[in-house]
Amino acid sequence: MLPADDVASWRLPLEPASAARARALTSAKLSEWGLGHLAFTTELIASELVTNVYRYASGPATLRLIRERCLVCEVSDTSHTSPHLRRARTTDEGGRGLFLVAQMAERWGTRYTREGKTVWTEQPLAGMFT
Repeated sequence: MLPADDVASWRLPLEPASAARARALTSAKLSEWGLGHLAFTTELIASELVTNVYRYASGPATLRLIRERCLVCEVSDTSHTSPHLRRARTTDEGGRGLFLVAQMAERWGTRYTREGKTVWTEQPLAGMFT
């Protein structure tokens, strides 16, 4: 069991402003944890995953950060629709979010529950851009 200080969780409404809120919450928590060097990458990951909930899923998004052997960022929703990693063409306006997430994270995946799904990422605590 992880100490409560190593887990942060927020419920975000299904609206466009939630991506900006996810970035702000992520930045503040990483600063508090002394992991400010991961802020840029984790803000991008969190906001892209929350945006995907707004665009393609249902229910509110739950954003969770877990500090353990690595930094885990999870975004859960009430949909069972699988996210698809694809390479957007240069003329496409969207479709790059999950591709960016996969590039920024060391590992990522999807976990399904009765209530929906969770897309998770892992980043080394030492940071990729330090």
